[in-house]
Amino acid sequence: MTTAQTASGTNGIPTGAGDASAATQDPGSAHPGTSPRLYSPDLAPTLREGRSWGAYNVFTLWGNDVHSLGNYAFALGLFALGMGVWDILAAFVLASVFLFVLLSLSGYMGSRTGVPFPVMSRIAFGVRGAQLPAVIRGAVAVAWFGIQTYLASSVLSALLVTLAPGTKAWEQHSFLGLSALGWLSFVALWLVQVLIVSYGMNVIRKYIAVAAPAVLVTLLALAVWMFARADWSIAMDAGNPFTGGDRVLHVLEAAALWVVIYGTFVLNFCDFTRSARSNRSVLVGNLVGIPVNMLFFAGIVVVLSGAQFKLNGRVITNPAEIVQAIPSTFLLVLASLALIVLTVAVNLMANFVAPVYTLVNLFPQKLNFRRAGLVSAVLGLVILPWNLYNSPVVVEYFLGGLGAFLGPVFGIVMADYWLIRRARVHVPHLYTEDPAASYAYRSGINPRAVTALVPAAAVAVAVAFVPALSAASGFSWFVGTLLAALLFTVLPGRPRGPHADVDGEHIAVPSA
Repeated sequence: MTTAQTASGTNGIPTGAGDASAATQDPGSAHPGTSPRLYSPDLAPTLREGRSWGAYNVFTLWGNDVHSLGNYAFALGLFALGMGVWDILAAFVLASVFLFVLLSLSGYMGSRTGVPFPVMSRIAFGVRGAQLPAVIRGAVAVAWFGIQTYLASSVLSALLVTLAPGTKAWEQHSFLGLSALGWLSFVALWLVQVLIVSYGMNVIRKYIAVAAPAVLVTLLALAVWMFARADWSIAMDAGNPFTGGDRVLHVLEAAALWVVIYGTFVLNFCDFTRSARSNRSVLVGNLVGIPVNMLFFAGIVVVLSGAQFKLNGRVITNPAEIVQAIPSTFLLVLASLALIVLTVAVNLMANFVAPVYTLVNLFPQKLNFRRAGLVSAVLGLVILPWNLYNSPVVVEYFLGGLGAFLGPVFGIVMADYWLIRRARVHVPHLYTEDPAASYAYRSGINPRAVTALVPAAAVAVAVAFVPALSAASGFSWFVGTLLAALLFTVLPGRPRGPHADVDGEHIAVPSA
């Protein structure tokens, strides 16, 4: 029996059981044979007996994330750009199939090894080099955590004005670019998310399991209500639809951009699937949560956009606009609360967990899951995200530029794991600085990964932002991913050390 299998926190939960609240464990204690700079209970592989994510939990993750306000804004914008109903549906069918494959491959890595993304990236980048992709992913997530909290607080502010019109006067006073009402709403939702994360992944799992069905039912009811208002028919396009080659190109570009939206999630999906009971749980959850759920999402999008355009010739850009038009105050409150619950769920999954693991990975002796969650939340507050959101330059160039690195990182991690190592990983070596270990490389950094990352990221950034390459800008993530994977595969240098086919069930951390 390994050390990790016998160690436990104060609640008796085995060390490395992914759903355990890390707050009950001492982050400064490392097991014999591991490096204290690489190991903490939160980074340890989850044990099979400690895993609680089934197919339904994986489905509810997508049931929340797919239906985020940002995703609706993107999809409704396709109708405004001239894409017809059938073109939008075709784009989502194509994207969902591609995402199903990518996220299943990424998810299997988590369920097999039981490790979070910062540890997973040590396989390709080295035990020290892995800090680079983890920090990039975490930095992007912190910024979007703040922005998404701000967007949810805007819905809450509108709801408060509806229920208590006197609160509108609070919008006349501002501090650091946000009104008094905005501060009240933002801090309230900020505290709710900090509280949820402080109880660990188990409470996050329970929250999204309850939120998903409530959100799906609410959005379906909203679509049916709009369909009925439009006399049970919708406009098939907003006028001047694309034809011929332009039509095909826009379908492909829309599908590519939808994949790019999940360019962050495909990287750290293992943060969640490390708690999956089996690969089958990942496969079934993804099957229902991605192709089926995304088609459901696309159906709601075309009904909302087509019905609104038929009613008054106006193209909506956000479902919140429809919610605010609901004549019944009671139903308006329910719908607004559903959107707030949804945005919080999406934020927790996509933008909170990643920086938490990044910080624990940076300071394993100082931070555990709860403390890292608090630090992440504070960072998301002090950057004043409403000012970031209101600056297109920051959102497009800074966050977009960082995001351009994520495709190449994904290409390198996937090429190394699936093509070069063929899913054979020596998990104990992920936690040691022994120069002879498999992932020590050169002083803990794999030069091969860095050599592939830099030019691929540069090309991806160029494709995304250089005006002369604007025709291909929608495909920048794919360009960076494929180029990095190709470079990493053909560059000299092979995996070193033993490559036992080991997962978290058989070996968690080195034995004492």
